[in-house]
Amino acid sequence: MLGRANVADTPELIAYYKRLQALGTGALWTVANKIEPWEPVSSSVPMLWRYQDLRDDVLRALDLVTPEQAGRRVVYLENEGRSDVVAAVGWLYSGLQVMAPGECASSHRHSASALRFIMEGQGAFTNVDGHKMTLGANDFVLTPNGTWHEHGVSEDGTVCIWQDGLDIPLMNALEANFYEVHPDLNQAVSFPVDDSTATWAAAGLRPAGQSWSKRYSPLLKYEWAPTYDALTRFAKVTDGSPFDGVMMDYINPISGGPVMMTIGASMQLLRPGEHTKAHRQTGSFVYQCAKGAGYSVINGRRFDWRERDIFVVPAWMYHEHANASQTDDACLFAFHDLPVINALGLYREEAFGENGGHQPLIG
Repeated sequence: MLGRANVADTPELIAYYKRLQALGTGALWTVANKIEPWEPVSSSVPMLWRYQDLRDDVLRALDLVTPEQAGRRVVYLENEGRSDVVAAVGWLYSGLQVMAPGECASSHRHSASALRFIMEGQGAFTNVDGHKMTLGANDFVLTPNGTWHEHGVSEDGTVCIWQDGLDIPLMNALEANFYEVHPDLNQAVSFPVDDSTATWAAAGLRPAGQSWSKRYSPLLKYEWAPTYDALTRFAKVTDGSPFDGVMMDYINPISGGPVMMTIGASMQLLRPGEHTKAHRQTGSFVYQCAKGAGYSVINGRRFDWRERDIFVVPAWMYHEHANASQTDDACLFAFHDLPVINALGLYREEAFGENGGHQPLIG
């Protein structure tokens, strides 16, 4: 095609390429079609990790390593197309962390932004720059880049497991990743427990006289109960998105924008029997089922999920979601890299235009 590289090898060109290689250079036309594709071509593949398959091995880590030995006792999720950068999808990392009652991991900070989504257990807590937060199932907590943070479980709690989500692969790709351990190993609690939620979580209200200058959300914990309540209230007055059902974004209450500069998050509700239409987007997504059961079709492949299962949708791959129940709703938590995509002006979206908006299944 005119305008695209189309050069056949000749002995003279091969010799020329070798000469360029020896100089640390190359001819653009030999790689142009690869590095400038017609559309995004993700090296990630759609994958699903079933919690029931992982749980016993995650718990086994309790007997094999201590938090002091491991730093963080985590089983990470590896996308078979992204094993070279230890990513679950795209430039996003995910892992399952486990802690026993009375344990507390050392405090640290890093360039990567991080989040936690609680999967099971009681008594979990996180301390972010002196703001201690108690955590329950399906609570979502932030540990923004550059903040001192530590995690633990109270002595009267139970074994806890949560999903960690970070942009470690992105920070490494940008060669901008730093990691630092707190000089005292643990940090003090400098504010009343759960003050972040008490101050900033009131719906439609901003505390008078309170200021916040940091570039991430001052609300560090987003609780499950009010999140689910907001979704069900919204569902009564909206048809929702044809592609995502009833979806709400977790936001920074100061700006109305994403919770962190490089990672955004959302929770969506699928009504009983709802089956969304397929679309694709620039951006990578890690989903976790927070409630119910159903399935998603990603680039023609069906992935069945239930509570606590995790699956990923790589960039520019068609996806649609279905609630398996005819009587109860289902909820999907997701985190993604759309803040980066949007900041760079790269967001694009496209609906699947055939078969009533539903993909034919492969295999």
